[in-house]
Amino acid sequence: MATMNRPAPVELCHKNMRFLITHNPTDSTLSSFIEDLKHYGATTVVRVCDITYDKTPLEKDGINVVDWPFDDGAPPPSKLVDDWLGLLKKKFQEDPGCCVAVHCVAGLGRKRRGAINSKQLTYLEKYRSKQRLRFKDSHTHKNKCCTM
Repeated sequence: MATMNRPAPVELCHKNMRFLITHNPTDSTLSSFIEDLKHYGATTVVRVCDITYDKTPLEKDGINVVDWPFDDGAPPPSKLVDDWLGLLKKKFQEDPGCCVAVHCVAGLGRKRRGAINSKQLTYLEKYRSKQRLRFKDSHTHKNKCCTM
């Protein structure tokens, strides 16, 4: 059987929020996947694709796996977006600086050689949140938010 050349995980950081974008493992690549998660300190994995591996070994290592599949190439349903934002709000309020890992079948858009094109960057630079993940910092009483 030929081995697949999988891209390395990508860590995205903004203020007290850390995300790990990664490939989808299989049962045969699960041990190296868990090593990557531990290296980045990810304690939650969100998989937005069909199940390709047994999550029991991750849970034994204290890593929570959340299953929110939706069709590849399609936008996520509104409920899934609400659940995602709720998870992030809870995680980053309870444990600022923690890492949330996420993957789909192709590594969330990395199918095309892992590139983020200029159109995507322009969109992200101009994007303004709808305040769905806004909360007050109890220490500074300032609004905090996360835009994904």
